[in-house]
Amino acid sequence: MSFLRTASQATQSLRGGLLRQSALSQPALFHTTATRWLSAEARKKIDDAVKKDPLVVFMKGTPELPMCGFSRAVCQILDVQGVKADKLKTYNCLDDQELREGIKEYSSWPTIPQVYVNGEFTGGCDIMLSMHQSGELEQLLQGAGLVDIPPKASAETGTGP
Repeated sequence: MSFLRTASQATQSLRGGLLRQSALSQPALFHTTATRWLSAEARKKIDDAVKKDPLVVFMKGTPELPMCGFSRAVCQILDVQGVKADKLKTYNCLDDQELREGIKEYSSWPTIPQVYVNGEFTGGCDIMLSMHQSGELEQLLQGAGLVDIPPKASAETGTGP
């Protein structure tokens, strides 16, 4: 009988703890408005920038002088993929504090760099590296017309020596 009583008390205690925990986990009304950093004007600027060019990178520094190893890695990946400099539009987030914080809210992604292809958030450095390694990035960039599609091997086309 004491085992049942102990189990019952434990269940009631757990149930009470879960109820208290779920009530505390509900976001307070002030919390959702207090975390807003991005102004409507800044959101529109970012939205316009992302949609204006087919390949946009928000990074720390510039492609010629990256100020962060992750930004450098993204530039190197795009270079290895064959993206020409004239097809790449970059924004230096270190030059503008509102952009630096706002881009994180815009994409709901906590880190910089951020890459957008055809107006869609593609990912940061880790995702770009993974896509590069799997071949998925090459397909995405080719599909967006950002890199040339290599000619088929001579054995496949029946041409060549």
